[in-house]
Amino acid sequence: MPRDRLRIALLTIEGTNCDEELFVALRTLGARPEIVHLKQFEGRDVPRTEVRRLLDYQMLLIPGGFSAGDYVRAGAILAARIRASIGPELESFVREGRLVGGVCNGFQTLTELGLLPGNAAGRMGRVDATLMTNDSGHYECRPTYVAWAGGSFRPLAELAPGTRFLFPSGHGEGKLVLAGDATQRLRELGENGQILFRWVTPDGGWATYPWNPNGTEGNIAGLCSRDGNVFGLMPHPERGFFRWQAPDWTRSGPATGYGDGYRFFDALLRHADRRL
Repeated sequence: MPRDRLRIALLTIEGTNCDEELFVALRTLGARPEIVHLKQFEGRDVPRTEVRRLLDYQMLLIPGGFSAGDYVRAGAILAARIRASIGPELESFVREGRLVGGVCNGFQTLTELGLLPGNAAGRMGRVDATLMTNDSGHYECRPTYVAWAGGSFRPLAELAPGTRFLFPSGHGEGKLVLAGDATQRLRELGENGQILFRWVTPDGGWATYPWNPNGTEGNIAGLCSRDGNVFGLMPHPERGFFRWQAPDWTRSGPATGYGDGYRFFDALLRHADRRL
């Protein structure tokens, strides 16, 4: 079936970016992405023809950037606006099993909504995790590697655990901090299959700085919900979609073709396509 049936909302407000990179990646794969400002879902201050309804889409992605200037905490203001405006629709979206994802600032937003790590009911609940300032104390921007942890994230279920991806990173607040006892919480996340990616070295080994760019315990680079349809990751697969975006594109192999971001987004679309 043609992938242009797959309508994907890329949610933005003031300060978000990387939406264009996400749009290009998903459109290249044949899907039908649309950059949608939160006001369009609210039906506020936009022409009637520009009003959108969340449940008309098969997937919702929140791109990276600096939503609302990252004042207060990264992602906190966007999360508060989502909760106050389209919160019930978003919970229905999640309960129906549709994919909801966040990249970098989007991951921060999903934790501030309480959807990640999340609860068994898939509702926005108590916020029990946040993304804090990197251990280095400054913005980290470089190529990084992550490994699929083999958890409950449905689109990657067919991949062997340990499969590596090269995704660039660019964040100042990427250190995942969990409420409660960190050791116990990390163990619970692993047992529940909620660890999506871990930071690794280029050869797949255990990462320390700079391969873990923020200092998160357990090298966690991404999480998913218990049901496996809400996910967030700190690195940017859309910045590693084309071969010429790789750091060695002038030294190794042709500059044409695709990078690891292609594999990741293709898996998302294949999963969403099976649900239609």
